[in-house]
Amino acid sequence: MNNELFENLRLELRRGCLVLAVLASLRTEQYGYTLRRSLAELGLAIDENTLYPLLRRLETQGLLVSEWREHDKRNKRFYRLSVDGEVMLEQLLQEWRTINASLDRITGGELLVDAGVNATGKRTV
Repeated sequence: MNNELFENLRLELRRGCLVLAVLASLRTEQYGYTLRRSLAELGLAIDENTLYPLLRRLETQGLLVSEWREHDKRNKRFYRLSVDGEVMLEQLLQEWRTINASLDRITGGELLVDAGVNATGKRTV
């Protein structure tokens, strides 16, 4: 199998997932490091060279708001969903659920079995 092709397609698939994961995670205010750490703990590691430009882009698009504050004697930028971001997240989650259901029907559930996840979304491996 062509590893370069796989890697390119994997990154393309991952980009959209990262947007959804970041928006969903920022329903609760966080600063960049804690966001990155929590995503990694949940199995979705993200490089800081990817995360911070993504946060800036989402803020420019009006989906996030941020505020500089002192925390642990250091200035940190805290991010959270804006009102528009909350609406967009709900729309994207609905689209995600629709796509997942379609892919499940198309593959006959093979995606869940192959990924070590049962039908309820719980890891089996």
